[in-house]
Amino acid sequence: MAEYKGIKGFKVQYLSADPSNPIIGQTWYNSTSKDLKYTEFQAAAWASGGNVSGARKEGSAAGTQTAAFFAAGEIAPGLTNQTEEYNGTSWTAGGNLSAVKGFGAAAGTLTAGLYFGGNLPGVTGVTEEYNGTAWTTSNPMNSARLGLVGAGIQTAALAIAGYTTAITGATEEYDGNSWTNSNSLNTARYQLSGCGTQTAGLAFGGETPPSSSATEEYDGNSWTNSNPMNTARVLLFGFGTQTAALAAGGSIPPTTGATELYDGNSWTTSPASLATARNFGGSAGTQSLGLAISGQPPPTFTAATEEWTGPGPATKTITVS
Repeated sequence: MAEYKGIKGFKVQYLSADPSNPIIGQTWYNSTSKDLKYTEFQAAAWASGGNVSGARKEGSAAGTQTAAFFAAGEIAPGLTNQTEEYNGTSWTAGGNLSAVKGFGAAAGTLTAGLYFGGNLPGVTGVTEEYNGTAWTTSNPMNSARLGLVGAGIQTAALAIAGYTTAITGATEEYDGNSWTNSNSLNTARYQLSGCGTQTAGLAFGGETPPSSSATEEYDGNSWTNSNPMNTARVLLFGFGTQTAALAAGGSIPPTTGATELYDGNSWTTSPASLATARNFGGSAGTQSLGLAISGQPPPTFTAATEEWTGPGPATKTITVS
């Protein structure tokens, strides 16, 4: 009888734990779980995750696919101060913001989060910090606004663009205590998305009006125009870094589920789209593993969460029936 080594030219590895960085085609036996496993290439895909407690739009999120928070927004018929936390499977209640609000921005992580700006109703610049349990009010932004986007971490964040009494491209930097004005976007807009860090930020999409496909990169001081998205849209989901970002959903109009990937230079349309075309939700994660949370497939709100898995190696278990 032919052995695996004779067919493939190498032995099946006998390991007590799965390898941390398996290569495509690698096969091994996990002696702890008693499973035969291998690695194959997996195409990008969106999949259903756990629902938030209630249908919502205008909420903001930050963190990772397995440790995220989703705060504020509109739960018909009004705004909420509710925060929910995601563990990669389900949402649970977190601490409440100081006031009901929506259409603001978030940054940071589940245990060191930030929420700023938004609509109370009435445009606000209030900033709040989250420790994974409770929110604490910090110093407000210099320019109160809504429809903005955030990036970075709790001690080094960006507030980008939005709407004050008019559409703005204003940028502010947060140091964990106070906000400092920086240089504005080249194209003023709101209802945009963005991601990255305080010294390597990214802003894309939004409304100027009309819907924009503009992409700009931030170096910690100023913004530089990059190549635009393939589809202009507003109220879109977005996450990742300046050199590996994702844009999904939003309104062209109409509302779309289209997904695009950014490599630090240009956008490529993915064959994988959101299962439900929607806009006005929260998003968090990386280009490899992300979340699109809640939002609005007009004219209704949704509680749905979709999980993004980027293309790449995936570990599979061989079963014998």
